[in-house]
Amino acid sequence: MDVSWEEFGWERLGNGTGRRRLPVWDATAALVAGTEGVLLYDTGSTLREGAELRTQAEAMLGRRVTHIALSHPHFDHVLGTAAFSGAEVYGAVGTADLLGRGAEELRADALRHGMGEADATTATDTLVAPRHQVSGEWTLGLGGGFQVLLANVGPGHSGHDLAVLVPGSPVVVLCGDLVEESGEPQAGPDAVPSHWPAALDRLLELGGEDALYVPGHGAVVDAAFVRAQRDRLADRFGVS
Repeated sequence: MDVSWEEFGWERLGNGTGRRRLPVWDATAALVAGTEGVLLYDTGSTLREGAELRTQAEAMLGRRVTHIALSHPHFDHVLGTAAFSGAEVYGAVGTADLLGRGAEELRADALRHGMGEADATTATDTLVAPRHQVSGEWTLGLGGGFQVLLANVGPGHSGHDLAVLVPGSPVVVLCGDLVEESGEPQAGPDAVPSHWPAALDRLLELGGEDALYVPGHGAVVDAAFVRAQRDRLADRFGVS
């Protein structure tokens, strides 16, 4: 199947990896394709958005998404998961618990941010919690010897932050909202500011100086950007 990712508004990053900046909240969704498995990092803010991501992934790759990694349990990153029937879902330890009992809170947050009531209700009524919980690092094979690393690097932006390291040249690090480029990082009530700079140190340790760092919102950045954001957060929250 000869289909360009760019035709669907996706940015190719190499190593079988690409990402799309979704409308409204500018949240990133990323795909990592091996010879057998396909990993989707975050699923959008509504079931309709999730279904669109599923359709696009199948059109671009000719096969379905087999694995999902959720960067953190905020509505704009997780509410499309139910659109991916049969996919194995991963999250940082505690994410499943939180989503299992926090559907109403997610719905309220989505409504506060301007989501329509029907979309918010439908997505939270079918909320999918991760079956696989990552406490440290989890190596996930996608076929042909190609492996990605799921890393529980939080807490930071939330209590449950999961990053994905895609090996290759360059290395690609999917950061979730631990890194934001299109605005200052948002620290909501579930943020853990005292640990956030250390989470960014861990991202830099994983990716190194030459990696591409993919924020949860905004353009792809480099290690210098992540380091500068880490220092600003440390100053902002009084953390060394």
